[in-house]
Amino acid sequence: MLTKRNNDIDDRELLDNFYSDHNNEWLGILLPRYTLLLLGVCMKYLKNEDDSKDSVQQIFLKAISELHKYKVEYFKSWIYMIAKNHCLMKLRDKGKYNVEITDNITIGVDDVEDNMLLQEKDATLNQMQEALLRLNKEQQVCVTLFYLEKKSYTDIATQTGFNLMQVKSHIQNGKRNLRIMLSK
Repeated sequence: MLTKRNNDIDDRELLDNFYSDHNNEWLGILLPRYTLLLLGVCMKYLKNEDDSKDSVQQIFLKAISELHKYKVEYFKSWIYMIAKNHCLMKLRDKGKYNVEITDNITIGVDDVEDNMLLQEKDATLNQMQEALLRLNKEQQVCVTLFYLEKKSYTDIATQTGFNLMQVKSHIQNGKRNLRIMLSK
């Protein structure tokens, strides 16, 4: 089944192979490549190594389930968003249900303000993600690669096949369209 060494098969080819035969072995090659990235994302949000390691496993399970349902074009940015959303949901759940009842509960103004800011930030991130998904495919890809994956114009042009002017245009138009959608 495997004609190349695992490290020589790029993400796109692994996904194409998976979509052609739905053999989870392809995902077994692909997903471990992203363990460190996902662990880093989880540590950034959760600030706890054990929670982060558990979350990476949960994200892998969700990714496998979702990949069986939907075709993903840009795996790295997609798995990053899955991880980020997983962590935000975990933080949101902790904020709601992590209050211990004791005789001397003292909720400071700072705690309430921090919780409100976290909720506002979470709502804004959800709005941004929804708006990003409403962009046309070219803008979505270029904006994701540029802002989320920190790719250069040249890297994006190489990866997508667009020329530099097209990349700049898609990013500029995508950013403008996001701003318009979010202001509504």
